[in-house]
Amino acid sequence: MSALSEQISGSSLAERVFNEDQLRELLGGSDARRHALVHRALKDGSLIRLKRATYMLGQRTSNDAIHPFVAAQALLPGSYISFETALAYHGWIPEAVFTTASVSPSRKTITYDTPSFGQFSFHPLALKEYQFLTSVDREKFGKLAAFVAQPLRALMDLVALRKERWSGLDWLTTGMRIDEDRLLSLKRKDFSALRPVYKHKAANHFLHSLEDAILTNKGAAKGRLADD
Repeated sequence: MSALSEQISGSSLAERVFNEDQLRELLGGSDARRHALVHRALKDGSLIRLKRATYMLGQRTSNDAIHPFVAAQALLPGSYISFETALAYHGWIPEAVFTTASVSPSRKTITYDTPSFGQFSFHPLALKEYQFLTSVDREKFGKLAAFVAQPLRALMDLVALRKERWSGLDWLTTGMRIDEDRLLSLKRKDFSALRPVYKHKAANHFLHSLEDAILTNKGAAKGRLADD
């Protein structure tokens, strides 16, 4: 363990992602001394750089490891976890997701490749004012937290990102491999919450069509139960 990592381990920065300003405040002294300490810690792996001027301690155990969702929020503050990443987190899709994908408050797509967490991607969407965090929850990961889209919000963010047009439930149940029971668990309030969110007509049409299809399927299921 380097002298720098020992000093960080005894501070409030130990369990979080931190930036250059926080490191400067902790260490004090000259910039040259701080840069030398950082260089040595990066070289021996006791410090990990996630992006320029953003770091975390290396050599963690599974008990104190920082969750990738928390790292994503540190890489781009104001973002939230969505798309396939959130769908996999909620158990809506069976496939492993190897990129931690988020919706970005900025205007351009950004990606980071990190040694510890793999790739992070951040994507802007055309959203109406004051609707950025609609149907997004604050989830705890150990002592830290991250914002994660609810399943329908994550799905509709993916539709908006891909500019996907409604083609029936098959795209969801066969193409995305979402279990139909997951879709049938959605309620009217889930759809109502998202009606004011998206700017594009195609996304709103998809949302409306999905709601109609699910309500139709729920009605058919009730009918089958009544006939049994």
